Amino acid sequence: METIVKLLLGLTSVAGLGVVIWRGWMLRWNNVVPPPITSRLAECRTPDDVKNLRLLCEQNPSPLARLILLAANHLDWPKADNVDSLETAARHEIVRLERGLVVLEIIVGIAPLLGLVGTIIGMITVFGDIGQSGLNDASKLASGISYILWTTLIGLLICIPSLVAWSYFTKKVEVLAVEMEALCDEFIRRQYTGKK
Repeated sequence: METIVKLLLGLTSVAGLGVVIWRGWMLRWNNVVPPPITSRLAECRTPDDVKNLRLLCEQNPSPLARLILLAANHLDWPKADNVDSLETAARHEIVRLERGLVVLEIIVGIAPLLGLVGTIIGMITVFGDIGQSGLNDASKLASGISYILWTTLIGLLICIPSLVAWSYFTKKVEVLAVEMEALCDEFIRRQYTGKK
């Protein structure tokens, strides 16, 4: 039984590390909000600028590029309809950015619990041995308890970095979402200036 708990803790650790590396790579600022697109957005005023922006967005696939392409392709729609369409697409992009974060959230919850399960199983084993052979060797008991507490420690050592990573990535997604919203709002406002 102790082996199963250790295996589960190992799998939890590997899964957490994998998600941290994956999300760290995918949530880089330049992957989500590419600088060439943001600089072109600031200069985008005429229909020709919009064509050039579309081409740039197609060449640099990213969440921001997909949103700008959607808005640019629907400029013939009424502003309210274009904004509604953009908001729906933005929610989908945020969900894509948050992908995998639920795994870290689960690890934060289960890693310490797995550590406690390992501790309880170890305590049952140690006290079961004491019940059969008696308490003849206190050093054996201390050694057993020391070994048992390692599972709790390992559970916490998995949980704490996972909690830090989950908090960091959640905040980063929020910041990226606000930045993309501001850029899209500015693009829409500029394109519909003077239109009814």
